[in-house]
Amino acid sequence: MMLRIRTIARLTGIREATLRAWERRYGFPRPMRSEGNNYRVYSREEVEAIRRVARLIELDGLAVSEAIAQVVASPVKTMPRAERHQERFWAAVMLLDGDEVSRVLDEAQEAMDVDTYCDGFLMPLLREMSARLDVAREHLASGYVRQRLRQVLSSLESTANGPRALLACLAGDFHEGGLLGLGVQLKRKGWRVTMLGADTPADALRAACEQLHPDMVALSFVQRRETDEFATLLSDALRACAPSPVVVGGPGAREHLKTTFTLGAQYAESSQELIALWSQVRTAQSRP
Repeated sequence: MMLRIRTIARLTGIREATLRAWERRYGFPRPMRSEGNNYRVYSREEVEAIRRVARLIELDGLAVSEAIAQVVASPVKTMPRAERHQERFWAAVMLLDGDEVSRVLDEAQEAMDVDTYCDGFLMPLLREMSARLDVAREHLASGYVRQRLRQVLSSLESTANGPRALLACLAGDFHEGGLLGLGVQLKRKGWRVTMLGADTPADALRAACEQLHPDMVALSFVQRRETDEFATLLSDALRACAPSPVVVGGPGAREHLKTTFTLGAQYAESSQELIALWSQVRTAQSRP
């Protein structure tokens, strides 16, 4: 797919005049010329190289010449495998090219073991989306990544007698990507995982807890809320899940740690912390 300079400027945030100036001064980027009308046209690789330069200037504070030199010296094809796939993923998302996004995810999955694919590739993509993408592209990208995490989660074998975790996002919270990643990590560590997913009302939590009697309930709060709203949601969830212990996580919970602990829930940043909390609960329950 070859793109005109006007499209490149829109996708990268670099003005057309700036791109032409870089080309004259630094020999970067290197567009081809379309047949007949002699317009500048750019490849997918050039688009990502321009975006990398823009990112080095904005985030790392490099001068234009330094950023261009760094990108030219380390093209995508020479990067470590995970980084190479990530750069291709972002380039495809910027072009809203779903077919290419699928190809990149397929190739990454074939090239990596499960741990690297989930923890070193998919989860970093999820964490960076809000900072990198507009709303439309974030919706596209998160949909593809969440789909892959669900596939990995369902493909993993459950341990017959492992502890049971119930995972959910509360009502009004639709960001289940981190929760899916947690489910994959727990299942790989021998847990049985039941994923209720996004926008789960308290009544659904109660019904699931009454049937499953989970060893731990993990609730994800990504959406930021006022203290009163957070307290109401968490209180309802705690009543619905009782007597199962409840652990919360996510940026929306991180802002309300005092409320979380006051209400009787715990907070965890990772699967390791959640498992450590479960071990503490189990030890306390076994004491005479």
